Amino acid sequence: MRLPRMSQPFLLAPIAECPPGPPGAQLRLAVLGARGVGKSAMIVRFLTKRFIGDYEPNTGNLYSRLVHLDGDHVAVQIQDTPGCIQVQEDCVQVLDSLSRCVKWAEGFLLVYSITDYSSYQSVQPLYQHIRKVHPDARTPIIIVGNKADLLHARQVQAKEGLQLANELGSLFLEISTSEDSQGVCDVFQYLCKEVSKLQHAGSTDRRRSSIIPRPKSPNMQDLKRRFKQALSSKVK
Repeated sequence: MRLPRMSQPFLLAPIAECPPGPPGAQLRLAVLGARGVGKSAMIVRFLTKRFIGDYEPNTGNLYSRLVHLDGDHVAVQIQDTPGCIQVQEDCVQVLDSLSRCVKWAEGFLLVYSITDYSSYQSVQPLYQHIRKVHPDARTPIIIVGNKADLLHARQVQAKEGLQLANELGSLFLEISTSEDSQGVCDVFQYLCKEVSKLQHAGSTDRRRSSIIPRPKSPNMQDLKRRFKQALSSKVK
């Protein structure tokens, strides 16, 4: 399986332009997939509840918003990425370009369109690349089949998406960005929760590793025994 080439030069919006917060203060998400699968529409739908069906091919927009999550407002950054249009022989350049975004993000949505089988084929190599950069299996990756309302044009069956997700050990959901705002919201909310859990687990691990173990108290009986042995040897 070869990774499709990007439709245009891969120029992600500089992530540093967004005001940085303290570690754990922001949830960093990335949405990846082929061109035309609805990545930008999904993000805007989640953040604004509005659906916009037509987008110019983007060069990697970064969205920063406060999101309501479990009763709290959480700072979330979502990196949109340019799409890809066809399979090419040389995928090294594409993988190198993706690495910057993949290294930055803590959670991922891999999106394909149920009306485009080639977009479905791009999911596995993208997943494998993420796992190379983030070998920790706890890093959340969700596979999303978008445009579920276009059943008349379906090229990818739901069971195929589920089978791929099971093989990769990932969660799978089918949604319709145009018709189901709540479904889109549920996907992002779930990813936010999983990233938040991972952040808390990481901070707990760091606190544990920074604690110096307390030395064991000496066994007084053992010390007395050794002392008597030392005295008896000197008397002899």
